[in-house]
Amino acid sequence: MSTPLFKRNVIDGISKYLHSDDIVVIHGARQVGKTSILMYLQEGLESAGEQTYYIDLEDSRFVSTLDKGVDEFVAYLGEQGFDLSTFKKLGRKLFVLIDEIQYLANPSSFLKLLADRHRYLKIIVSGSSSFEMKSKFKDSLVGRTVNFEIYPLSFREFLLFRNIPFVPAERYTEKKTAELKSLFAEFALFGGYPKIVLTPEVSMKERYLQQIIDTYIRKDIRDLAEIKDVNKFNRLLEVLASQSGNLLNVSELCTTCSLSRETVERYLFLLEQTYILRLVRPYSRNLRSELTKTPKIFFYDTGLMQMLWLKQLQKEVIGSVFETSIFAELIKAHGTDNVFYWRT
Repeated sequence: MSTPLFKRNVIDGISKYLHSDDIVVIHGARQVGKTSILMYLQEGLESAGEQTYYIDLEDSRFVSTLDKGVDEFVAYLGEQGFDLSTFKKLGRKLFVLIDEIQYLANPSSFLKLLADRHRYLKIIVSGSSSFEMKSKFKDSLVGRTVNFEIYPLSFREFLLFRNIPFVPAERYTEKKTAELKSLFAEFALFGGYPKIVLTPEVSMKERYLQQIIDTYIRKDIRDLAEIKDVNKFNRLLEVLASQSGNLLNVSELCTTCSLSRETVERYLFLLEQTYILRLVRPYSRNLRSELTKTPKIFFYDTGLMQMLWLKQLQKEVIGSVFETSIFAELIKAHGTDNVFYWRT
């Protein structure tokens, strides 16, 4: 049975740009639901009478076709039965949704040429690694893209995925308050990855989270950073997960994991760029002070954090898990650039 498609909070924001000339870029960690968002958009467009075409670049055959250039890609669309001259003549758009754009050798040039020469194509793309995308996306795309970051589910989305009625209000009955508290405790314990939220058994949640860690976090970052000593990197991940919500002490990490300062800082940068954790700066009216003072470290997902740290999901919400869950909610509501910590 296929998983139902839910309307994520970000959909309303994306929808405003569906009929503009901008390339819509959706990026976020693996398994947070980017493909489902593309499918939801595709379903909505088709129900409105628009024509769409979806491409998953996990399939290397598509990568080969698109890497040959824009002319090859446009010819391919024609072979799929799309009369592109009619789209041009009538001023209509063919909506092309491309999943995992970072697999292309030169996505920046490919997208620029599409945007400039083939305005009847509306391009919506997703990507999993901010680092890989930033290294491949050049300045030539400035002014041509609009970007949306996707995170694990917010608590509001968690309720939607669980089919639990919720209407925002200033006050609730004691019964509803107790229900929401219990549900938030569950949300904080298990995190917001869509597959985890939709899986009822704790043992299965743990297995799926471990798969995300083994297949995506360790493999993706190991490949990106060309990590030679995997054991030290894995140890660093575990130590960082145990410190979510704490001040970052790079010297201590170097000693604990037997890594140089340069290596630790490089790994931290990659973990931020692949949406695993975030370094949160202290709030200060003095920008220089804000940039030089010690940041705090937070993971984006509490389920992932606990599996890395404690090797299993807990039965009760511990302090650092609760604080991390609040951080994650703030990020989803206000964006990474607008969240700071305050320390007297």
